Amino acid sequence: MKILFATSEATPLIKTGGLADVSGSLPRTLRHQGDDVRLVLPAYPAVLKKVSQTEILTELQVPGHSGPVRILFAQVPGLQLPLYLVDAPGLFDREGNPYVDADGHDYPDNAQRFAAFCHAIVALALGHADRWRPDVVHCNDWQTGLVPALLSQEWQRPATVFTIHNLAYLGQFDRATFDALQLPAALWSPAGLEFHDNFAFIKGGIAFADMVTTVSPNYAREICQPQLGYGLDGLLRHRGDRLVGILNGIDGDVWNPATDPNLPAHFDANDLTGKAACKSALLQAFGLPERPGGLLFSHIGRLVSQKGADMIVAILPSLMAATETQLVILGSGDPKLETFLRSAAARYPDRVAVRIGYDEPLAHLIEAGSDVFLMPSRFEPCGLNQLYSLRYGTVPVVHRTGGLADTVADASSRALFEETATGFVFDHPDADGLWWATNRAIELHRRPAVWWEKLVRTCMRQDFDWRISAERYRALYRFALDQPAPTPIPEIISQP
Repeated sequence: MKILFATSEATPLIKTGGLADVSGSLPRTLRHQGDDVRLVLPAYPAVLKKVSQTEILTELQVPGHSGPVRILFAQVPGLQLPLYLVDAPGLFDREGNPYVDADGHDYPDNAQRFAAFCHAIVALALGHADRWRPDVVHCNDWQTGLVPALLSQEWQRPATVFTIHNLAYLGQFDRATFDALQLPAALWSPAGLEFHDNFAFIKGGIAFADMVTTVSPNYAREICQPQLGYGLDGLLRHRGDRLVGILNGIDGDVWNPATDPNLPAHFDANDLTGKAACKSALLQAFGLPERPGGLLFSHIGRLVSQKGADMIVAILPSLMAATETQLVILGSGDPKLETFLRSAAARYPDRVAVRIGYDEPLAHLIEAGSDVFLMPSRFEPCGLNQLYSLRYGTVPVVHRTGGLADTVADASSRALFEETATGFVFDHPDADGLWWATNRAIELHRRPAVWWEKLVRTCMRQDFDWRISAERYRALYRFALDQPAPTPIPEIISQP
């Protein structure tokens, strides 16, 4: 199959979150499995710096934008994928985060920016920019949501797949913006892009794509309910015969404790000795002393309410009351949470350390050197850090939601005995729930070491490599190509 993978970010070119990890790994895995996959991104400065050569394929005039939009064919050393870049002067030539300014505010012209991006994707999809024409266009999140809607106006078009990575981001704008973008008038309707007297990019993907996916089976069910549907749950239920959850995977070459170049020592499920060396190196990196028999907790992520960072703050006094515990945190976000965590590190200099920002090699060391990873997200479409933690033998503590519920098995007495447990799961997303699960981890660690070692080995034997999820996507692409009218989704796609 020929697949055009459209996304607003992808590792190793540009990253703000999990979308980039998926967009960097899934297309490469599909290509390794024999499909002709090509990636299309906006031509951000950060991306252009990594490009060794570009060729201008075509220049477009798109509705709603007065300047030219160029489609480039680019070569990036080591990318392993053909790459198209959408270059639009004044729209994408901005340093830093591709969505927000230096103060963290959305760019006021985001609608114009990503509408132009969508028009360029449509040109590629219809073969207007290159001789290559895809069978399937796989779009991701609101930034590409107009593509299925625009392609629905075409008589002959490729099949479309739209993946919701996080429904909380709708790409919502007002009617005046819709008119300024000169979108087809037929798309302004409750069955089209209209959304409570405004319009939403993401609705274009949900309403018009041949198949709609989310990044875990449980999240696919959750967004069909009002609590997490953001006003689109009715449409998602209506499209239920075309909605499926496929669990994200991880790149087993990048996230592998047996070969990871970011680690001072390597280990696997059969030989855990290298994990102790990683723990020593991690404590040294954060300036914390080693505590014999200590239990090292960690957290990596955005310091925001959705990720439950405030819950971690709330349980700190209880965590510090358990004398064998230490905590390291890597992340940034809410300034109040950042300030509190810095204060906690100053108050407990031998037990708490915080690094504000993001550091990829350090993230690998944290996953390898920690004993327990705290991931108390209030909602989590899939989550990747719990998968990295499992891979590295760092036991996750998670809220039972979204992909966390799909990937972590609670350490009940029976599950521990049967060696199926992979973490500690709590049901109520509050500080009491998080502490209940965290305290269970502490209590298990106080038991004879064989119990904790069994749990770690079970974690490491879980397989969430992208090759498994990629096969489900390949089945979904074939289904979208062969089934233009709604029919039941085959088991190979719908099962987690």
